[in-house]
Amino acid sequence: MKYTNANKVLPEKLILEIQKYIQGETLYIPKQQSEYREWGSSSGGRQQLDCRNAKIRSSFIEGRSIPQLAEEYYLSLETIKKIVYSHKKH
Repeated sequence: MKYTNANKVLPEKLILEIQKYIQGETLYIPKQQSEYREWGSSSGGRQQLDCRNAKIRSSFIEGRSIPQLAEEYYLSLETIKKIVYSHKKH
């Protein structure tokens, strides 16, 4: 989150109106709902995790054990269980 001085981006009338409610404090203005993106959608992180999880599920179906998968992917047993027993199909 970056800090922007309101004097540089907002009209004076609007600043005066906002000052009726808050002065001298940091104010967070969230994005509009239409601007939100899912986690990792910009960086590709979500796609990488989905691909990794699909490989884990596939290996489990092919007979690899949960402890083997945990060691291979450096994940906890509980995390592997969540991945292989989830019903998500990414």
